[in-house]
Amino acid sequence: MKMKKLKLKITVDRPIGYKDKFGNTYPINYGFVSGIIGGDDEEQDVYIISSKVDEPLTTFTGELIATITRKDDVEEKWIATSPVEQLSLEEMTKKVYFIEQYFDSEIELID
Repeated sequence: MKMKKLKLKITVDRPIGYKDKFGNTYPINYGFVSGIIGGDDEEQDVYIISSKVDEPLTTFTGELIATITRKDDVEEKWIATSPVEQLSLEEMTKKVYFIEQYFDSEIELID
């Protein structure tokens, strides 16, 4: 599905420094968008990547800039940043590697 840039209000449930049950420590904030259901029948997950944010957050308002399709999973992840930032595919790939290394993933930029 072709996506377009959207303004997102994200609830952060895994802030910078969060450690999951598998021992992964989150170097970026990660959360979800209420009211939008993802492929796993849970609220849509979003990685927050921003050079303007280097501390744990509880909420974030930003812009959807990319989607991550997992070829070996049922869900898609989104990437958001602040509206004034431009991120390269390489930057995004590096920032989400801590989790996406375990999946056959592809990032698609949104125009």
